[in-house]
Amino acid sequence: MSSLSSRLEAIRAKMGDEQVDGFLVTSMTNWRYVSGFTGDAGCLLVTHDKAFLLTDSRYVEQAEKQCPGFSVKKTTHDEDVLKDVVRKEGVKRLAFEKRHTSYEEWEKLRDRLSDVELKGITGWVENLRMVKTPEEIELIARAQEIADDAFALLFQSIRKGAREEDLALELEFTMRKMGAESVSFPIIVVSGERSSLPHGTPTGKTLADGDFVTFDFGATYQGYHSDETRTFVIGHLDKKHEEVYGIVLEAQEAALRAVKPGVLARDVDLAGRKVIEDAGYGEYFGHGIGHGVGLEIHEGPSVSVKSETVLEPGMVITIEPGIYIPGFGGVRVEELVVVTDDGMRVLTQSPKELTVIKA
Repeated sequence: MSSLSSRLEAIRAKMGDEQVDGFLVTSMTNWRYVSGFTGDAGCLLVTHDKAFLLTDSRYVEQAEKQCPGFSVKKTTHDEDVLKDVVRKEGVKRLAFEKRHTSYEEWEKLRDRLSDVELKGITGWVENLRMVKTPEEIELIARAQEIADDAFALLFQSIRKGAREEDLALELEFTMRKMGAESVSFPIIVVSGERSSLPHGTPTGKTLADGDFVTFDFGATYQGYHSDETRTFVIGHLDKKHEEVYGIVLEAQEAALRAVKPGVLARDVDLAGRKVIEDAGYGEYFGHGIGHGVGLEIHEGPSVSVKSETVLEPGMVITIEPGIYIPGFGGVRVEELVVVTDDGMRVLTQSPKELTVIKA
């Protein structure tokens, strides 16, 4: 059975549990996962025995090639194709993705399908996406390999006087040249006091002696993302640099040791967070220690103190503790890992020991 077929079976099982006749998929990421369709206009309608892909004339030929097993319907301005298919298939109770449907969109759907009961659901596809197939893991690993190789080439450009913006641009260009479809997110390069900004935007600031400089970046390959963070010191290294970096690295190692099947994701967070809190820096670490990565750069499972998810083999997550001190700077070290049958495997290959780049 193909991955797409098994995904449809899982969705139909949910439909049976909720006693609905159809499921409308309007999230682009989710329709790609369920059908293989990579276009950016359309929707899916899944019934108990059929699957339809509705899209406009720009994508019909593409959809027919990408989505075997789906009946492709061309939408037009003159005809409500979704309404026609719903009526023809006898759908009386329709589930829809409420997380991806605005109130305005819901109102329009309610008016179009006035004789159909609408049931908002959450997580049917997202929960399936949390556990990756071997093929998905291979694509994520390739995205990570591209990012690591590009960063290795960039390393020679990281020096005193280099501009944050220029380093970010060079890294993006190099990843694209090496085969990335795009960057996974806008590249973060922040230095000096600005390195205390977890999601800071690169500026024209130049790297200076005594700066921390943090790079957070990822590549996209065939729709799948990678994610990693590395922090360096430029020129002068003092005891504060060593202390903060050492604590973050120790926290990450503690969290990595906790990653294994059957463990609550929140316990992974707590394992790393305890190291930072015991060292007296708890107030400077305000985000979860990780998140899932796949067709989206941030997806399930959340690896945070509130997460109820139990880790399973095939989940791909980040482990990224940090300490961010306003007026001084910050450190984050991030690994991308896949949960295996007996533990975890690190996909990130860039060195992570404290590195001082001579000014």
